[in-house]
Amino acid sequence: MVMDFAGRTLDMTLCHVMGVLNVTPDSFSDGGRFNHIDSALARARQMVSDGAAFIDVGGESTRPGATPVPLQEELDRVCPVVEAIARELDVIVSVDTSAPEVMRETMSLGAGLINDVRALQRPGAPEEMAKTGVPVCIMHIQGEPDHMQDNPSYRNVRQEVSTFLAERLRVIEAAGVGSHRIILDPGFGFGKTVEHNFQLLNSLEQLQQLGHPLLVGMSRKSMLGHITGRDVGERLSASIAAATIAAMKGASIIRAHDVRETVDAVKVVAAMEGAGL
Repeated sequence: MVMDFAGRTLDMTLCHVMGVLNVTPDSFSDGGRFNHIDSALARARQMVSDGAAFIDVGGESTRPGATPVPLQEELDRVCPVVEAIARELDVIVSVDTSAPEVMRETMSLGAGLINDVRALQRPGAPEEMAKTGVPVCIMHIQGEPDHMQDNPSYRNVRQEVSTFLAERLRVIEAAGVGSHRIILDPGFGFGKTVEHNFQLLNSLEQLQQLGHPLLVGMSRKSMLGHITGRDVGERLSASIAAATIAAMKGASIIRAHDVRETVDAVKVVAAMEGAGL
């Protein structure tokens, strides 16, 4: 399956790496490091050099306990960075946002993917995406970031995540977003316990039955800290292990902070799968 990201095409039967670029003061891993245009662009250049197919620019932290950011502040953080990357680098710019206004403005500046942790549930978001040919990634979340980890509960996490995504697909497609430009994300760490996260990872290939490419983001997350006892900055090995498992289970996009190492892991998986032909 080939997908068109605002003029750049990718074979989504292969696994690609998305570099994380948080232009925020408070993201859980790199908050405050890249919230100026020069440092953000330098970081983007490095990730492209390391093999990133996507740069995911986010102006609102969605870490557990995060509070919402005013719309104008999100626009002010994100738009100059999106414009600079789209102008200077050969990479797909993804924008991590739930706000229709941010979607509209950043797509006009060259964004090739909208990555919405709220699955286009804000008023006007499906209609905004329907106006364009830009793909969108919709993610499962239980609750909102400021309280999603208070007491997440499921009877069957895989089934409930699948049902939620299937329902959002129905709504979004009815609004006019073509099925061929939708990516799904099970939402690791978004309203889920450690056990829920690993149940989802173990059954990741079953979500492919929904018929869409999967984006997976586990890089440096607390689910990995819980099982290793490592702080955020010491979770590289665990992140690579999780990324490798996700790639082997058919993920099309791995969202990662450590791009070079994740690209290497994906290459190993691809070589193994190629040797089995």
